Amino acid sequence: MSEYFDLGNYSRPISTNSPEAQLWFDRGLVWTYGFNHEEAIRCFKRVVKIDPQCGVGYWGIAYAKGPFYNKPWAFYGRSELPTAVQACYEYVQTAFAHSQHSSPVEQALIKALTHRYPKPAVVTQAEFDQWDADYADAMAKVYAQFPDDLDVIALYAEAMMTKTPWKLWNLQTGLPEEGADTETAVAALEEGLHKIDQANLPPHPGIVHLVIHAMEMSPTPEKALRAADSLRDLVPDSGHLCHMPSHIDVLCGHYFNAVVASEKAVAADAKYLPTVGKFGFYTTACCHDFHLMMYAAMMMADSKTAARAARGITELVTAELLQVDIPHLVSTLDGYHSMHMHVPVRFGKWQEIIDMPHDLEPDLYLVSTASRYYAKGVAFAALGQHEMAEHQVELFEAAVSRIPETRRFFNNKALDVLAIGREMMRGEMMYHRGNHNEAFAHLRPAVWLNDNLFYTEPWAWMHPPRHALGALLLEHGHVEE
Repeated sequence: MSEYFDLGNYSRPISTNSPEAQLWFDRGLVWTYGFNHEEAIRCFKRVVKIDPQCGVGYWGIAYAKGPFYNKPWAFYGRSELPTAVQACYEYVQTAFAHSQHSSPVEQALIKALTHRYPKPAVVTQAEFDQWDADYADAMAKVYAQFPDDLDVIALYAEAMMTKTPWKLWNLQTGLPEEGADTETAVAALEEGLHKIDQANLPPHPGIVHLVIHAMEMSPTPEKALRAADSLRDLVPDSGHLCHMPSHIDVLCGHYFNAVVASEKAVAADAKYLPTVGKFGFYTTACCHDFHLMMYAAMMMADSKTAARAARGITELVTAELLQVDIPHLVSTLDGYHSMHMHVPVRFGKWQEIIDMPHDLEPDLYLVSTASRYYAKGVAFAALGQHEMAEHQVELFEAAVSRIPETRRFFNNKALDVLAIGREMMRGEMMYHRGNHNEAFAHLRPAVWLNDNLFYTEPWAWMHPPRHALGALLLEHGHVEE
């Protein structure tokens, strides 16, 4: 046990007489706060194996098997959903059956979770949404009963946020999104931070993690800088928690800090992933760590680090990974893989792009294939090889036509993301042909399309169209625009 991952010192005393069960519960809870639910389940299963009467151990399994902020019910694959729903129901019922051995707060948490899993069968999305709402209402009652419990605060806030994941704020108005419980969640998290300060306690991994998610879409992400700083070294071997400060770093222009945070996350992933393999949902988090490191490095003109991060993604997302029967997982991984093409475009590596082989399996790498044609179109245009650039446009459009409307890259439709690439590619082609007004007529819509994507961090189209448009406008003296 001494050789287990370094998860820091956070502990929540539970109703058990076994120090070993307590240890594994603490580990499971911290993994849960770090959104590595697969590893959390393994830990919680150790708890109930050691202490079969531990009701909150079964609660942990049920909680970790269910939805969370980065994986709502809609993201479950058809093959995994029935098994997950049934397991969630059975484990929470087992937890309830053993709750006579539990403390009052544990009993309240267990009872609340029964509202999230009221039956062992797959239901409509509307009913799943109602389950989430009922669970959030139940957690509000737990919070009212135990307002000083930091774990209750974290679990309550996540319950409120998971009702509308990644749609907490309206990006156009800067106000909380209509129908989201943003203000309620933020108030609870701020109260948690206040209690930590008052009692001079160490940072709570769940609370500071959720503060970052609660504030990153807001017009004032800098309010989460303190939470980000407190998380940087709090849980050294949780890749996702090491990574999370970078969400705020990039929004505040602290790109070097974002790279440092990403390096820590990648190192933690390299330690963790070989022990479990890469066929689980956590692999998307590993890709995301490379993804954000790549973006931050691009923004600070560090081509070597950006290229290294891009290689990390392409080496991780192999063809065999894209053949699993979980559509959301496959589309997310393909989306991450496609991002590597932004690096050579950003740094003008035109010949490197042209020399890149067409070695992707188009039936698996749907978005990545289209992204490669986009990059080649820009490269040929930049080198004045106009006929070859036109050919890449044809290949791009053919690749895009094979992408279904349902294909997504996290919060956005893949087709909406690639629409930006289409306008940027055509704008570059027109510009290098000398048709400058036509070029601007493509690049301006690219900016608009980019602005109207749904929020992700980093942005779903990584090469800001404003940079290309602004540079070309300046070349022609359009200073005011």
